[in-house]
Amino acid sequence: MTTAPPSPRESSVRSIGRHGFHRIAYRDWGEGTDGGTVFCVHGLTRNSHDFDPLARRLATDRRVVCPDLVGRGRSEWLADPADYHLVQYNIDLAVLAAGIGAETFDWVGTSLGGLMGIAFAGLPNSPVRRLVINDIAPEVPLPALWRVARYMQEDRRFADLEEVEAHLRVTLAPFGPMTDVDWRRMARTSVIECGDGLRLAFDPGISRNARRSSLLVHLNLWRYWDLISCPVLILRGARSDFLTPRLLDRMRRRLPHAEVIEFQGIGHAPTLNAAEQIDRVQGWLDAN
Repeated sequence: MTTAPPSPRESSVRSIGRHGFHRIAYRDWGEGTDGGTVFCVHGLTRNSHDFDPLARRLATDRRVVCPDLVGRGRSEWLADPADYHLVQYNIDLAVLAAGIGAETFDWVGTSLGGLMGIAFAGLPNSPVRRLVINDIAPEVPLPALWRVARYMQEDRRFADLEEVEAHLRVTLAPFGPMTDVDWRRMARTSVIECGDGLRLAFDPGISRNARRSSLLVHLNLWRYWDLISCPVLILRGARSDFLTPRLLDRMRRRLPHAEVIEFQGIGHAPTLNAAEQIDRVQGWLDAN
């Protein structure tokens, strides 16, 4: 008898910021048997659906929780764009972890999600047991940031999913591997309906704070990296402009126990949606 693949449950928790409360939506996969709980945290303008293929695989023996960061996906937007920053994101994830009763957990973070994981894992008494950092360093190169900021500033409306897919194929071209089916799925899960068409499912106000926040990251996150004691896996797209060879070398020198896997022919970031990437992540989590 074949076991049906797990399906996610959609839920939310109420978190707090300096201007009040807001809802954080999340997709909750599996039951968390021997493998415990894994948080999968997406990039700057993405959402929880990016982890659907990885979560479906990991949820066979783990609980996998994929949040929409505030201002993205089904989560509420913040009244003041200045509140979109790393401290708020990690407060929200701490509230979520408490809400689901996860005292310890593994962390898989892509780009911004990886920065959050570095800060989480580098704090005293951290609940992070194992950390997977997907294509990011404790600092963000400014050319890479400016590349992303250019398309973030647009608050476009799209007539249909075909227009959305064409837009994503250009702005997210370094992602990989991506098939035609993957691009169509990403288009479908990246938008919300509004009165005059479709729009990307993130608050345009996020872009107003992205550069300032990244400068703070540049100054601050190495001190957290140096204090991480849990097992660490660094994933890198070999063509990445976010995790450059220089930054990767610095990460390895400052945290010698970190392991590295590079994926050829891919930029920022590996999408963790294909078997060759999912197998490597699952195998590492199982072995550590």
